[in-house]
Amino acid sequence: MTLVTRRRFLGGIAASSVLLHDAMAKAAPASETMPRTQADFERLHARKATAAILPADIGPPTPIWGFGGTAPGPVLRSRAGERLRIAVENDLDVPTSVHWHGIRIDNAMDGVPGLTQDAVAPGETFAYDFVTPDPGTYWYHSHDRSWEQNARGLHGALIVDEAEPWEGADRDIVLVVDDWRLTGTGSIEDSFGQMMDWSHGGRLGNLVTVNGRYKPRVAVRPHERVRLRLINAANARIMDIGLGSATTRLLALDGMATPLADMAGPVRMAPAQRADLLVDFPASPTRLAMTIETRDGPVAIAEIAVSGEPVRAQFPAPIGLPAAGLSVPSDPQDARRVELRMQGGAMGRMSGAMHEGRMMDVRALVEAGRIWSFNGVAGDMDEPLARFERGRTAIVKIRNETPWPHAMHVHGHHFRVVSRDGASVVDPVLRDTDLMMPDETIEITFVADNPGKWLVHCHMLEHAAAGMMTWFETV
Repeated sequence: MTLVTRRRFLGGIAASSVLLHDAMAKAAPASETMPRTQADFERLHARKATAAILPADIGPPTPIWGFGGTAPGPVLRSRAGERLRIAVENDLDVPTSVHWHGIRIDNAMDGVPGLTQDAVAPGETFAYDFVTPDPGTYWYHSHDRSWEQNARGLHGALIVDEAEPWEGADRDIVLVVDDWRLTGTGSIEDSFGQMMDWSHGGRLGNLVTVNGRYKPRVAVRPHERVRLRLINAANARIMDIGLGSATTRLLALDGMATPLADMAGPVRMAPAQRADLLVDFPASPTRLAMTIETRDGPVAIAEIAVSGEPVRAQFPAPIGLPAAGLSVPSDPQDARRVELRMQGGAMGRMSGAMHEGRMMDVRALVEAGRIWSFNGVAGDMDEPLARFERGRTAIVKIRNETPWPHAMHVHGHHFRVVSRDGASVVDPVLRDTDLMMPDETIEITFVADNPGKWLVHCHMLEHAAAGMMTWFETV
């Protein structure tokens, strides 16, 4: 058995990892470094490339790191209950890994260097082999130095289709929304690891893209009904995304079906969150702007061109998605209760925290690259937040005692937010990432049914690198 040590785990998150995982997963094929000649896996290359993020009349191609040489990478599709086999080949000159975000996955396949696997070394290949149990909109991204590798383009959409085809829309469109910090020459600004970003809101870009392009054109037909799958792949930007005058209904959040509901305004998405929308486009040719909210009002990030022959004369009644995922009791009688206190950041109230086995003041923490803490510990991974018996219901009270929002993500499980600031949440939906506002307290509940060691962290990726991470174990 290989022990998880603080120094070696942080090497996997903030640098590269050489730590083996003590597999405690469900019955699944063992995955290991594999020869490139194996043929029954789809190949996914992580490599350097260039991308036409900016139009040619605005700037030159941008050097990126991308799966398949594109950013975002190729859309991967599976069907609920099927097995997905992906061989990730690392053609970069640094280690990498892939986390399959939102999937209730076998622990050995979760892609976290230092906790569930080795990082994939340059020139090596790792076989990810797992069942996709739940239909929905998910995504995959690097989990090794993710605060840099994700921002360079190492991510893509993973779509799990319903086992029985859902016929509630004419078409299915995937839109990955990201932001980039580019220089005047179109290159990615090489300012990774700045404590200014890490201690504030995270690395925010200066250019927002849709499917890797600046203000692309999305073509639809009059009176077409579209299932629009939105993915926020940014490191840190919270996005309020609007679709103009199109009639929009909410279908799902974080891949999990929600009650069908009319939407009167933009959908808010924290980093890593997803939203499935059912969109009815107008009967006449027109142009609509897909927008994000800014301090100066809505700004267009894509154009939706409605043109051609109408699909129909009038729309039928809309239908929602079938329920998916595990049932999570909202008022369990025998739950294990745990508390997680979040502290730190610029203008925060944290005077110090434990790091490397000793108490440090804020100045020493900054010198060590740490400025956030969970339960008074700045990113050290020696001990889990909790250990749960398999099948036990967990209730985790999370207190955001900082002046910044955080996107809290739980690996390997879906949860429900059952209270906010002491008030019960009516009909809470299943999520894998929740946006917490400053000084907010929530309670989440989930069934710890998936054996192994599971990361819990802020998905403002700079916050995680600077101390906002812990883990729990299902035994």
